[in-house]
Amino acid sequence: MPDIFHYDFMVRALTGAVLVGALAPAFGVFMVLRRLSLIADTLSHVALTGVAIGVLTRVFPPAVAVGTTAAAAAAIEEMRARRVLPGDAALAVFLYGALAVAVVIFSVANGFNSSLLGYLFGSILTVGAGDLWLVGVLMVVAAGFFTWFYSDLAQTSFDTDLARINGVRVHFVNIALAVLTGAAITLSMRIVGVLLVGALIVVPALIALRLATGLAQTIFTAVAAGIAMSIAGTVIAFYADIAPGGTVVLTGVATLAAVETGHWLWQRRIPAPTSPDIHRHHAAQQHVVPPNQLELPVPDGQGAAPPGPRKNPGETSERPAR
Repeated sequence: MPDIFHYDFMVRALTGAVLVGALAPAFGVFMVLRRLSLIADTLSHVALTGVAIGVLTRVFPPAVAVGTTAAAAAAIEEMRARRVLPGDAALAVFLYGALAVAVVIFSVANGFNSSLLGYLFGSILTVGAGDLWLVGVLMVVAAGFFTWFYSDLAQTSFDTDLARINGVRVHFVNIALAVLTGAAITLSMRIVGVLLVGALIVVPALIALRLATGLAQTIFTAVAAGIAMSIAGTVIAFYADIAPGGTVVLTGVATLAAVETGHWLWQRRIPAPTSPDIHRHHAAQQHVVPPNQLELPVPDGQGAAPPGPRKNPGETSERPAR
């Protein structure tokens, strides 16, 4: 058995890496398709505000952060739906506002200490059993949500107006997706930290969109990529004695760069048509053979009939006698 499994904290860290690596990219696919990739960064800063409130009130910080991000996600979706603010403007307001509130609360509470650094940059090695239970419960809820509302999520991700015509409850689906995404981002903070959690949401989704075809296949590929980058980054961080959050993200970015490079090389190996080939193709398209010059297949042993006007059935070439 490898040395890494001899430590209980590393077993918990790898378990958390698998759970979060599977959970976050599943939401990331829909965020990328909806062009809301920056919502991960916004909600992560809102989650930091929830952590600060939990530290100030001496309540379990992850639980307070989940409630804070859920409320913020619902508020952002309401503002987008009612067009109170443009989507990017609403994200910017919540991002900077939440960060400012977190800074003020932390300065009033205990100041900037090591616990804050753990939330900022990730602290996967300190993941406890309670954190794993929270992620496990959220995974069950997310699996049920994706299974029950898969068709609605697919329609709202590609064409909101058509989905509304088909009777999909677009507003409800969007709010539920935003709330669950906020919860997933909050619980992913312990793995990669507030500053890097957006990469765990977006990078596996980008890898899957390049490799897979079809929505279901894209989701499964994103989940597999997220699990692989989380496990690989955690193992590398353990043996190299470096920060696990940054290592997880760098592993995913390196994988994305390799996938994009391979796709570019694959496109380069397909030769583009040259100029003479293009001209010959256009000439062949412009040359149309008249119907009366088409040569029909002739049975063996018979010669081709000379061209001439067609005869109706029963008509003979001889003139009637006068």
